[in-house]
Amino acid sequence: MTVDKTGNNERLRRIGVLGDIHCEDGRLETALEFFKTRRLDLVCAVGDIVDGPGDPNRTVELLIENGVVCVRGNHERWLAKREMRGLPDASTYFDFKMHSWEFVTKLPLWRKFETVAGTLLLCHGLGDDDMAGVWPFDNVLTLHSNYALWRLVNSTDYDFVVNGHTHHRLVQRFDHLTLINAGTLYREHRPCCCIVDFEAGVVEYFNLPGEGKVVEVEKIQLGR
Repeated sequence: MTVDKTGNNERLRRIGVLGDIHCEDGRLETALEFFKTRRLDLVCAVGDIVDGPGDPNRTVELLIENGVVCVRGNHERWLAKREMRGLPDASTYFDFKMHSWEFVTKLPLWRKFETVAGTLLLCHGLGDDDMAGVWPFDNVLTLHSNYALWRLVNSTDYDFVVNGHTHHRLVQRFDHLTLINAGTLYREHRPCCCIVDFEAGVVEYFNLPGEGKVVEVEKIQLGR
């Protein structure tokens, strides 16, 4: 677990967020080049960096070279434990250079930041549970029984949770807590990246259709 402390003058205003990457090194590079043009205080990734169709070492190198702040996803956990390696496009120890292996297997489960609008938790699922999430199609009963979600809400420690895991873009408020799901870079699941502007109170999603293209598709108010 990592707490990233910032002073009052350094509270985050605008961040770029990468959803589940799954070794999509081409789209990752496109998103990172795009983020360089957008005056961001931080670029972060929500985990599930590994297990995908691209190059795991180039993926890690791009994250390191661009100073992307990352957390661990369930796929990194599975990789480190040699579990679920029968999945399609699963990575193994032998696919990695040593520095890449150390990077993906030593990521923290979550990180905490201060923004101009409140405290932010960056994680993969929901807090300590890397398999939990909120889906756009969840009904009232499903949401009420989402214990990982309500643990975060009831703790009152955070104003925002930025996460991934579900591969579904989502901005949803639960009492005082706003959940922001970054989606995914994975090519089969509407690949995208997003920018969260805490000062303006808006999340902007950008499609990544390939061939170096970035297309703005949606703006969602954080207070919604």
